[in-house]
Amino acid sequence: MSTPLSNNPPRGLVLLLAAAAGIIVANLYYAQPLVAPIAAAIGMPPGLAGLVVTLTQIGYALGLLFIVPLGDLVENRRLVVTGLVALGAALLLTATAGGALQFLAAALAIGLAAVVAQVLVPFAAHLAPEATRGQVVGKVVSGLLLGIMVARPAASLVAEAGGWQAVFGIAAVLVLLLAAVLRLRLPQRQPSAALPYPKLIASLWPVLRDTRVLRRRALYHAGLFGAFSLFWTVAPMALASEAFGLSQAGIALFALVGMAGAVASPIAGRLADRGHTLVATAAALALGALSFALPLLAPQSHWVALALLTVAAIVLDAAVAANLVLGQRALFSLGAEMRSRLNGLYFALFFAGGALGSALGGWLYATHGWHAALFAGMALPAIGLAAWVAEYAEHVAARQAA
Repeated sequence: MSTPLSNNPPRGLVLLLAAAAGIIVANLYYAQPLVAPIAAAIGMPPGLAGLVVTLTQIGYALGLLFIVPLGDLVENRRLVVTGLVALGAALLLTATAGGALQFLAAALAIGLAAVVAQVLVPFAAHLAPEATRGQVVGKVVSGLLLGIMVARPAASLVAEAGGWQAVFGIAAVLVLLLAAVLRLRLPQRQPSAALPYPKLIASLWPVLRDTRVLRRRALYHAGLFGAFSLFWTVAPMALASEAFGLSQAGIALFALVGMAGAVASPIAGRLADRGHTLVATAAALALGALSFALPLLAPQSHWVALALLTVAAIVLDAAVAANLVLGQRALFSLGAEMRSRLNGLYFALFFAGGALGSALGGWLYATHGWHAALFAGMALPAIGLAAWVAEYAEHVAARQAA
């Protein structure tokens, strides 16, 4: 069993964990811009084409609840490497799929195996001392968010040059190489929990029920991640419309510019390490709501409107990146013995918010237009901010009582 380092973990190891998290989580998003060509190639009827993406998301949700908690039970390096080998195999099956059944089974397996990214984040928290845990987690989360943001435009560009199969083939090679590197570079970590697997899974409900910090942080981030998912569902459709007239390459470039928001992760980590989590959370939620107000101010000028939308994307991504780190920093301070379960529950809950945001955004844009979607995006983090006010009031009352 390893113990937290008395000093900061080596910078190279932290960068490796950040890169690994990004490479792994990107696999969840490669198919999103490629649904149409994939469905046509594997013989999926248009009405069922959405399963290309949905099954990966279902697999990820199942993995968060049933695989990530193993990080509190199984030696972490072995769990990560095994998951990466399984992910590489699933990607190879996807790249060679000749029919819908093989592709959809492989898509489900990709989601299940990709959850090992959520074993790496608490692993990084374990390596870091308490004083700098937020900074280390922030750097790893930056890599994870960059993976999410780069995945869609990268898949579009690679598919345009070599077909959608090339996207998954290249991803498989990257993942298998990563498995070999992590097998050599990661230290071992044997958790102290001795629970049998059924009891480990059964403990998820008591953990959620008894951990108020988890419920609060999940609510805050469900609102922000719902807004994030709504934005990135609706914005590409708006950018392709007559109002903006961007090509697929232009939309890919827009998504890449939004990556700049990931720099907020280590900043948020430093603020959390200095005890400013409460104030920083309010700032992240407020910025998330504000980002949707910016496009509403857009004048008739096409270029000014596009510039405001670009700024909105960066601000929103920064708010999401910061709040994610603030939440994980707060959760990982509760105890090493249940970090993986806390992380799995946290992600499962706010991913539900993301699914709601995507569905709501698509429906509102189709039925009520761009502005209606923007108002909905503004409301989602505002709900989290209203819940934050209650926490702040309790904080003030506790200080006065002391």
